[in-house]
Amino acid sequence: MSASPEMTSSLFYTTLAPLRSAVPGSVPGAGGGGLVMTTMEPNGTSCEEWEEAHHLLFHLGNLSLLLGLVIPTTLNLHMILLRLMLMTGSCLFITWATLYRCNLDVMVWNVVFLLVNFMHFFYLVYKRRPIKIDRELKSVYKRMFEPLHVREVLFQRLTGQFCTIQSLKKGQVYAAEDKTSVDERLSILLKGKMKVSYRGHFLHNIYTNAFIDSPEFRSTQMNRGEKFQVTIMAEENCKFLCWSRERLTYFLESDSFLNEVFRYLIGKDITNKLYSLNDPTLTDKAAKKMERQPSLCSQVSMMQMRNSMGSTSDTDDILNQIHRGGSSGSSHPVNQPTLSDHTLP
Repeated sequence: MSASPEMTSSLFYTTLAPLRSAVPGSVPGAGGGGLVMTTMEPNGTSCEEWEEAHHLLFHLGNLSLLLGLVIPTTLNLHMILLRLMLMTGSCLFITWATLYRCNLDVMVWNVVFLLVNFMHFFYLVYKRRPIKIDRELKSVYKRMFEPLHVREVLFQRLTGQFCTIQSLKKGQVYAAEDKTSVDERLSILLKGKMKVSYRGHFLHNIYTNAFIDSPEFRSTQMNRGEKFQVTIMAEENCKFLCWSRERLTYFLESDSFLNEVFRYLIGKDITNKLYSLNDPTLTDKAAKKMERQPSLCSQVSMMQMRNSMGSTSDTDDILNQIHRGGSSGSSHPVNQPTLSDHTLP
């Protein structure tokens, strides 16, 4: 079978071999049934001529896709920028297909891509929306939780559902020794100052942005039903953030990150209170400075420390020694007694 003159006239056109197919039927003049051999038209497999380059919009669309794909994943806004560049590319392809190619299928597919990427983009932007923290809680968040990388939305969950802001006037009691249960709450002082005493003897102060009852919370996690061994009284008009202990414990069990944050903060607060016990004259300024120092022992049971003062026979002598040691200042640190020098029950 010879090639037609039209096919041999072009040097830039190649063909496949003719495709023959057998179709049952009668061959004319054969006088009976048989197979009819049909020949398919040759298929072109290469371009005779290259078309001109597409419009600038087509190239800008592809450039947008390329830029979106090469954005480094270490960038903070990586996913938002990726979706934004994909949306830009889809818009450019829609414009190109509509105005310059009149190609319906290209336009429809890019409209679909645009809608999908827009939904992802909106969701990512919504997740990064600024969270409005209550004015009274900003100081607590900035001082205690933000340095530990607790995000605003997580802090809002922590403080938005099962905690309240309560007030105490000067002279009112937050907890009375041997009367108030330690199982009810955990609190952070937002404003004012509180005084901790045992049998009328001053132990230490509690200042703003500090837990009020962290020692009791830590020491009674396994032993419920105990009472406060100290009296905590407001020396000024106070406001404090109060969690229900049972609901807070349940919430922390469901969030391992916040659970570790609370363990660190409570351990650090207990350490600061131990310093305060050793130096009852600690000032507000010194206490705030000490709060910025890392925790030294997050596992110390403050309840044991407080109970040790009531269990020893020479409690008053110990308290007097603490006062004398605190008033002597830091010039005689060796002679300053500490509670750890006494036998714990």
